Amino acid sequence: MQKFSLTAVIVASLCFCLSAQAADETKLICPVSGHPASKEHAEKYKDGQVYFCCDDCPKAFIANTKKFAAKANAQLASTGQYKEVKCPFSGGKLNPDTAVEVAGINVTFCCEKCQAKVTKANKDARVKMVFNDKSFDKAFVKSKDAAK
Repeated sequence: MQKFSLTAVIVASLCFCLSAQAADETKLICPVSGHPASKEHAEKYKDGQVYFCCDDCPKAFIANTKKFAAKANAQLASTGQYKEVKCPFSGGKLNPDTAVEVAGINVTFCCEKCQAKVTKANKDARVKMVFNDKSFDKAFVKSKDAAK
């Protein structure tokens, strides 16, 4: 009976680990196509890695990085490679009461005025507003945990 119980615990643990890994990868969205991305198709970007759905998308990304920068920056934040430390608009101190979800990421602002800019915008405009290069460079820094 103890062998059966131990085997059941090991199998359950293995299933949990594999499903957690699969769930982690399904969160990755290719910044070029919008399809699910994989760590098998990666490109270096801003001291991090951006993940794509296939071998063709990194080529398109490299050819026109500016076009895909906001979505790539959002992916850097969603994968924990970068973290928010300031308001993306003002560069001011973050107010936790102003958090808004943008591209599946909780983004915080300095004030309700900055928060309102985002909440009034549609989904795609929100990503461009918060994760364009200017806002991203102002608000996000490389995460120390990303190197681990």
